[in-house]
Amino acid sequence: MFQPLSPDADSASLEIWIDQQPVRVPCGYSVAAALLLAGHRHQRDSLLSGRPRGTYCMMGVCYECLVEIDGIENRQACMTEVEAGMVIRRQRAAGQQDGPTPEALDHGH
Repeated sequence: MFQPLSPDADSASLEIWIDQQPVRVPCGYSVAAALLLAGHRHQRDSLLSGRPRGTYCMMGVCYECLVEIDGIENRQACMTEVEAGMVIRRQRAAGQQDGPTPEALDHGH
């Protein structure tokens, strides 16, 4: 479903880990773009309804793309650039870090 607008076969890539699976992605991608490229549209569960949530705005406004990156919860996937060896886990529960309230994250859905 997600494809780059202009794929470059010669571009450099790196390996990251998504839910314990190795994935090669182009350098310079955001974590959100890497997740979408790998077919992962469901990044977290709603804190209020339990419904699946995923990347929406791709610019750091909606907070729908929160994931755990290298053991740190509530990281915005769309605002974080991939790094070699990065370990990404989709959040299935509320993260423990200080951040937006559940109401702010759920947008009333």
